[in-house]
Amino acid sequence: MGYWDKPDGTDCVEKTWISTKLGTALGLVGSAYYLVAFRPDSVMAALQKATNSTVTMAAVGAIFGCATCLSSQMRDTPDDPLSYFVGGCASGIFLGAKTHSALTGTSACLGLGTLAFFTKVGKMEGWRLAGPPKL
Repeated sequence: MGYWDKPDGTDCVEKTWISTKLGTALGLVGSAYYLVAFRPDSVMAALQKATNSTVTMAAVGAIFGCATCLSSQMRDTPDDPLSYFVGGCASGIFLGAKTHSALTGTSACLGLGTLAFFTKVGKMEGWRLAGPPKL
């Protein structure tokens, strides 16, 4: 079962779980690349960096899934891209709070919110990133 299989605003627990798993996977992959590019001094430092990055990305995924679903429920607007903007913005605000930076939070809110908004619009309208055009 995937994230897009159920309408927005329904089964928030499962949608949050799926987005949390995706965030965790992205955190693990990002940590692996970081550890290869910037070798830590010790195994403990590597473990701390990998754990911190992975948990942060898991939290971002959980916040996105929860905020998007709850926004759809509260506004009673399933399949509304604005709910995705709210979820992306909430995730960005978390990143700003984690880094103790209003600038990071604001830019991450706008960036992640816009990315999520256009991802939903693209999904609704059938946009494709690769392959032959549909005629």
